[in-house]
Amino acid sequence: MKSLNNCILILLTIFSIATTAQEANYADLLQNIDAREKTSLNGKWDIIVDPLENGFYNHRLQEYDKGYFKNAKMQSPSDLIEYNFDTSLQLNVPGDWNTQMDKLYYYEGTLWYKKDFNYTPTSDQESLLYFEAVNYEAIVYLNGEKLGKHVGGYTPFQFNVTDKLVEGNNFVVVKVDNKRKKENVPTVNQDWWNYGGITRSVHLINVPKTHIEDYSVQLEKGTTNTISGWVTVANSTNGDAVSIKIPELKKTVLATLKNGKASFAINAKPNLWSPNSPKLYEAIIETSTDKVIDNIGFRNISTDGSKILVNGKETFLKGISIHEEAAFKTGRVVSVEECKVLLNWAKELGCNFLRLAHYPHSEAMVKEAEKMGFLIWSEIPVYWTIQFENQDTYANAENQLAEMISRDKNRASVILWSMANETPESESRLSFISNLAEKARELDNTRLITAALDTQGKGDDGNLIEDPLGEVVDVIGINNYCGWYYGDVDSCSSIKWASAYNKPMIMSEIGGGALYGLHGDANERWTEEYQDALFKSNIEMMKNIEFMTGLSPWILMDFRSSRRPLRRIQDDFNRKGLISEQGMKKKAFFTLQEYYLEMDEK
Repeated sequence: MKSLNNCILILLTIFSIATTAQEANYADLLQNIDAREKTSLNGKWDIIVDPLENGFYNHRLQEYDKGYFKNAKMQSPSDLIEYNFDTSLQLNVPGDWNTQMDKLYYYEGTLWYKKDFNYTPTSDQESLLYFEAVNYEAIVYLNGEKLGKHVGGYTPFQFNVTDKLVEGNNFVVVKVDNKRKKENVPTVNQDWWNYGGITRSVHLINVPKTHIEDYSVQLEKGTTNTISGWVTVANSTNGDAVSIKIPELKKTVLATLKNGKASFAINAKPNLWSPNSPKLYEAIIETSTDKVIDNIGFRNISTDGSKILVNGKETFLKGISIHEEAAFKTGRVVSVEECKVLLNWAKELGCNFLRLAHYPHSEAMVKEAEKMGFLIWSEIPVYWTIQFENQDTYANAENQLAEMISRDKNRASVILWSMANETPESESRLSFISNLAEKARELDNTRLITAALDTQGKGDDGNLIEDPLGEVVDVIGINNYCGWYYGDVDSCSSIKWASAYNKPMIMSEIGGGALYGLHGDANERWTEEYQDALFKSNIEMMKNIEFMTGLSPWILMDFRSSRRPLRRIQDDFNRKGLISEQGMKKKAFFTLQEYYLEMDEK
């Protein structure tokens, strides 16, 4: 009877998760904001730190209508108003609060942001308030009126504010809360810094009332001579025309809108985007009222047994994992220049592949990586001990997945959508991630699905990949820390691997920590020599894995993590980087670089 009850519970969990996925209704995102008329709201924002949420709840812990979002001013000397944004502290946006203010270094809770701006209305236009990312929960108010709420710290969201703006001065207030919760995505335990704040840029975007909202322009799956896709136009009329033009290919096609959407196909033979030739074509999408220009690459990604094929050619992914953390100053990456520092280091390392861990990185990071010819693994933060039985948690994860795919679906560099990292085996986890994979394929059937696993078993031939999630994904990621979390460094080179699946495998994490400048014997942990020996031994292990098609060792640069308190060594940094946070390369950097150079010579 107990076994039967368990089976019923599992089926109910699968049904409820599937139902949630089916009913989910997500707001559309404006595609390619770089091509739009934007007013930046970046810069100094007034802030109020509010650990007790006095600006949101009254003393009965009830949400009330006189909160800080009203931005109230004293009208007479007797008025009692216990806050004032205009005389408060200030922080830079974009940016995290942890590294801008010492007192907020470990802070997790609510912080209010306020920004004043001027607006001049224009006829036949709509205005969108667009946030590239806020970590983690944002409630947004305009001129004291609530616009809405967004949950998730790494994906964009927007509000149509056309009818809510006034001529002249306006103010936007954002309640930002980065408290970790068990039901969140990610959950309470994570191995990166929980940077709070408006961490990416904010824009007021003006578009024509009838405007190009979204589009997909990509090679049709399995072909190299058919570019297909669709365009959606807001406030359009059935029968309106949309033009899709690629001047360099001398191609123009007209499509007709029906219910706001038009599909198209173009016969063409573009030069294919690849790591060695990251060719981008100017694509012009135009209606009678609007015009958007994008730079788009065309490539095919597929698998053949244990091989990954880029444009039909077997390609080994020489990669590195990266956190979205800025070099030198540390804290969240906030500029294109900071993206380029990390990307140039990866290029110097010899990489053609990046694992952007463990959440969607900024649009700037993805676009700059595409220009430089990097293949990309993009991931949502379904990480460690997610509540797989919780319907709201699933809905949150699926929403983050949809927002990630929506933003980056036209980027040729993105070849892998990752559903999860290091999740423990269970039936509820399998159904949760299976449903995410199904949703990803529904939204985009041109890319490969992956997840990073740390659930290897033991077989006759050594480590055995047999996690049931291997059935779900197209490419299996394996995180394995021989020489650091288990085993002696010298033992790694002799480890054998086998897989229950005839699929490509990426060694998505290997590595160990070292403090830059700390030297000693190769068996002395935390020294550069130990980390270097660990990499050499693991490289020998990986050379013998016939079905391995790539790797992305952990990690390019040391990054902040509150799980790492060891003073004089870690000092709140995960030290597994090949480069220190101050840009100093450790010995293992050059060992991995040599391995990648040897591959190029073969």
